[in-house]
Amino acid sequence: MTTSTQTAKDTKVTSPDLRRLVASECASLSGSAVSTVALPTLAVLELHASTTQIAVLAFLGQLPNAVVALPAGALSDRYAKRPQMIAADLTAAAVLSTIPAAAFAGVLGIGQLYAVAVVLGIAKIVHDAAAISYLPVLVEPHQLQRANSRLGAASSVADSAGSNAGAALVGAIGAARSLLADVLSYLLSALLIWRIRTPEPVAAPPEGRRTLARDIGEGLRYVTRQPTIRTVIAALSTLSFGLAVMNTYWAYYLLDRLGTSPSAFGVIMGIGGVGGAVGALLAPRIAARIGIGPTIIVGFAVSPLAQVPLLCAGPGLRWQIILAATLAVQLFWATASGTSQRSLSWGTSVLSHSSSLGKVKARLGGMARAPLGISRLQGALGGNRHAHVLS
Repeated sequence: MTTSTQTAKDTKVTSPDLRRLVASECASLSGSAVSTVALPTLAVLELHASTTQIAVLAFLGQLPNAVVALPAGALSDRYAKRPQMIAADLTAAAVLSTIPAAAFAGVLGIGQLYAVAVVLGIAKIVHDAAAISYLPVLVEPHQLQRANSRLGAASSVADSAGSNAGAALVGAIGAARSLLADVLSYLLSALLIWRIRTPEPVAAPPEGRRTLARDIGEGLRYVTRQPTIRTVIAALSTLSFGLAVMNTYWAYYLLDRLGTSPSAFGVIMGIGGVGGAVGALLAPRIAARIGIGPTIIVGFAVSPLAQVPLLCAGPGLRWQIILAATLAVQLFWATASGTSQRSLSWGTSVLSHSSSLGKVKARLGGMARAPLGISRLQGALGGNRHAHVLS
């Protein structure tokens, strides 16, 4: 490969459209991080939700992962991805704006939070399904690890900044009105995605009359035929089940039982986000030194172990510092592991399709349902950033 060719490909990693995609994800995540502070505060401290109501809210927030993830992946394979991301962001902004409006009118109740959690979860899954498979459109295959690392680091920084901003906003203007920051972040995300100009590869027309169920079935069959990806997803399923049980009352326990203030809660989340940013930046080095497999395994091991201090925690600043440090370690390895998981799925998909469909088709997006299905299953089962901490 000539130096000029290599320079051109390296330049693509910092192309304007890639920067717009990163900025879009950062805007959305920083706003969502505000919501991770504002929504639990609103439910626990202002609406005085019971433990059962918190559990239902957490369940409904995660329900779209099980119900919508696979159809969303198939839809993003069939249709252009940018319109789906824009529509999802606008839907999320619209439904989230109903909370401060209802609070201002004095009619906000836990039932509305239930409805918002479901619609917001669906919108996020549709957006993520399209975004996961859109990154390879903007980046050469050999640059995916590097681009994914940069995206993860920038997202974690935005997440951390949003959590701290959320703590400040909740203290200054209240939990309900703080959600307007998340509404604006979704609108900004939609605008940035709209400005992306890189054309998507035209999807091949379906052979015969293909149903959505058939597309989903093909994605599942592809995954079951790939031993490496199948093993990773099985491990993700087991880990996610255990963490889902543990994490249901995470925010409730800190805010209600331990008496943590919303500001302190936001700072804890923000410090955890710093760990995620460092993990994303160091993920390529860690994977290069110990291997992708061991990186993923360590991430799997640290996530449940990092929950142990919460079981022993009590009120007071000392425990808040311990929990913040523990969360930083957890998100460091979760982000490093997540980056390696996505790189592994993309790499496996490219190799598999190179042998059967040809390298050119793989590079142009001919990977179709298989990589998208893998990436979407990873997102649905494992989550990322704060998704494994708060619903």
